[in-house]
Amino acid sequence: MSALRIERTGPDSAGRMSNVHAVCFQPFWSAGEIAAMMQMPTTLGLLAREGDAVVGMALCRIAADEAELLTIGVVPEQRGQGVGEKILARGETEAASRGAGRMFLEVSTLNAAGKSLYLKSGYTQIGCRRGYYGDGSDALVLEKTLFGDGQGSGSKLITPLSE
Repeated sequence: MSALRIERTGPDSAGRMSNVHAVCFQPFWSAGEIAAMMQMPTTLGLLAREGDAVVGMALCRIAADEAELLTIGVVPEQRGQGVGEKILARGETEAASRGAGRMFLEVSTLNAAGKSLYLKSGYTQIGCRRGYYGDGSDALVLEKTLFGDGQGSGSKLITPLSE
């Protein structure tokens, strides 16, 4: 088995990113939507590869001293093997290197794996958006303070992440 590589990527990888997004989320983002986001200089695209296979992806937006994780996905057969953690850590490192002091994201209250990943990675809940997702589920708003090496400690916990 090949070693996992996390690579920065551009709009030319939008099709591969959309393919991963499609097996992870419904509705998914099309290659055109991802390419349009990646045309913006504030967007960071990451691909996780194992050999020639794309096994994960993430998109972040970095503006001034803040970053937002727009999406992150790992193909089902690679889940539970640390791929998401590695993609997330690389995104945090890249954001911090571009001057972001904090990373924000939203995660569905129904997404146990996502909540677990973010909690384990040092994110804390700072809010909740009721009925945010198409299925009616709430979105937990999470934040992590970043440091120059991409590692950080979260801000104050307002309410605990619940299952």
